[in-house]
Amino acid sequence: MRGVRFVQKVSSTPGFARVAPHVFPAVDRAVHRLTRGKVLLSAQLLPGVVLTSTGARSGLPRRTPLACMPEEGGRSWILVGSNFGRSGHPAWSHNLLAHPSAEISWKGQDIPVTARLLEGEERAAAWRAVLEFWPPYAAYQARVEREIRVFSLLLRGTPGLQS
Repeated sequence: MRGVRFVQKVSSTPGFARVAPHVFPAVDRAVHRLTRGKVLLSAQLLPGVVLTSTGARSGLPRRTPLACMPEEGGRSWILVGSNFGRSGHPAWSHNLLAHPSAEISWKGQDIPVTARLLEGEERAAAWRAVLEFWPPYAAYQARVEREIRVFSLLLRGTPGLQS
């Protein structure tokens, strides 16, 4: 538990926000590719997925390793567009807004999902759960003026979901 608190404290710093976006995603993508989707290094600390979304402008597939908060026994996931507490929204969040159909690699399986931006009370409830799950998100939100986007990813074909 002590190690987790240390990592949470370090990951909340502005210095981490400057360095991490250039290091962690590249390492995660390389290890994920080399292990054929079986290993995501950052998932040793937090659950993680590799999101394959469609580029908002390019229309090309974009692969992004992301921390996630799994829900409902593997039928849905919460993604937080924190961008490590940097000022702009992350590109993957723009992609999901433009093209909600996506795919995640979760524990070595490719899973088709549909993304939905959470708003209002639904977002507020998810945000409370996310802060309990990973408190450094509060420091990220405090550093930026934008409201951090929170998405729910649902298994495509889930009843009641419009794909």
